[in-house]
Amino acid sequence: MEKFSAFRDPGTGIQPFLAPVPSQESDFFATLLIPVRVIVAALRVAVVIVLTLLHIVLVHVIGFLCRPLPPLQDLIVWLGTALLARLALYAAGFWWVPTELVVRKRGKFPENKWNPRAGDLIVSNWSSWIEVLWLAYRYNPVFVLPVANAPTVLSSARDASPISYTPGRRTGTGSAAISSVSRVSSSPEVIRGFRQVSLLEMISSTGNTPSAPSSAPVHTLEDIRHSARRPVVVFPECTTSNGRSLLRFADVFNGANVPVMGYNIFLMCVRYDPPTPSQPSLSHSIPETTLNPLQHLFKICTSLPPQTITIRQLPLSESPSSQLFMVNEVVPEPRSDVLAEICAVLIARIGKMKRVGFGWEDKNAFLHFYRGRR
Repeated sequence: MEKFSAFRDPGTGIQPFLAPVPSQESDFFATLLIPVRVIVAALRVAVVIVLTLLHIVLVHVIGFLCRPLPPLQDLIVWLGTALLARLALYAAGFWWVPTELVVRKRGKFPENKWNPRAGDLIVSNWSSWIEVLWLAYRYNPVFVLPVANAPTVLSSARDASPISYTPGRRTGTGSAAISSVSRVSSSPEVIRGFRQVSLLEMISSTGNTPSAPSSAPVHTLEDIRHSARRPVVVFPECTTSNGRSLLRFADVFNGANVPVMGYNIFLMCVRYDPPTPSQPSLSHSIPETTLNPLQHLFKICTSLPPQTITIRQLPLSESPSSQLFMVNEVVPEPRSDVLAEICAVLIARIGKMKRVGFGWEDKNAFLHFYRGRR
C-alpha cells in the first residue's frame, strides 16, 4: 500500500509492520466452508477462554495462596502453565510444533536439546503471541516488557506532510492521486528497564511498543535475572514485526561482556508460513485496541487444516555464553551493546531472515499513522 511506503525499509524493500496479505487467488472450498469455519472458530475460542480462566485460578489464585511454600507454588505454576498453554495451542490448531537445532559450522553435529535453567536468558525474535504461548508451555519462563520514554517522532509522524513523492504522472488521477507520508527517521531510545509481567499480560501486550515509566517497579535485566527462579525471555526487538524481517535490536543488555559469565544465553528464531485464502497470517504486528489479541485468535481458529510454525534454535555451544565464542567472527565492528548486535546477527542467520533498519520507535510512529488514517 503506497500510503505506508514511508515505512518500507529502503535497503531491503520490506514493509515490516503491515500484516502479510494472502494471494489474490480465490479458494472455492474456503469460501464454501465459511459457515463451518466460523462455527469451528467460535468453539475453539470458547475452549481457549475456558483454559484462560482455569489458568487464572490455578496460577494466580491457588499459586498466590501457596506463596509460603515456594516449591509447591513453583509446581502449581509449572503445571498450570505448561498443561493449559499446550491445550490452548492445540485448540488453536497447533497440533505439532517442530523445533530444529541449527549449527553454524558445517560438519558439526547438533548437541543435546535445550535445557534452560533459572537465571538463563532466552532471546528470540517476536512476531506473534503464539511463540509466547509456546515458550510458556516448553520452559515456563519469566516474561519481561521493556520500559522506555515515548519516542520524540510521535508528533512528527502524526503531523507529517501527506506528500513526500507522487508516483506516476501528475494528473491528479490514478496512481498520481496516491500520496505517501514523508519518512520520519527515528533515533534509538534508551531502554530504562524492564517490568516482570505474567503470561496473560505478555500475550495482551503483543504488538504494542514499550510503555513509558509508571508507578510499576522497573528493574534492570540483570536484577530480574538474578532473582528469577526460572529462565527469562527477552525480545530485543521490543515489539512485534510481521515476520518478514528482523527489526533493529534495542540496547537491552547494558553493554554486557561477551562471552557472558555466570549464565547461559539461548537463541531462537520463529518463522511462520505466508498466509493463504484459507489460512490467515499467524503474525500479529498491529495490536487490537480492545481485548488484544482475541480478534486475531478468532481469525486463526477459522483455519481447518493444522497450523504450521517453525522454531529454529542455536546450540548452546555456539551461543554468546560459550567460553569459546569469538566476537570478531560475528561482529567485526564493536557497538554500544555488542551482545544485542551478536544476538541479532545470529538469530538472522539461523532463521535466514533479513534485517531492516526500523526499530520499535518506527513501529510506534507507524501505529499512530495507521490508526489516524483509518
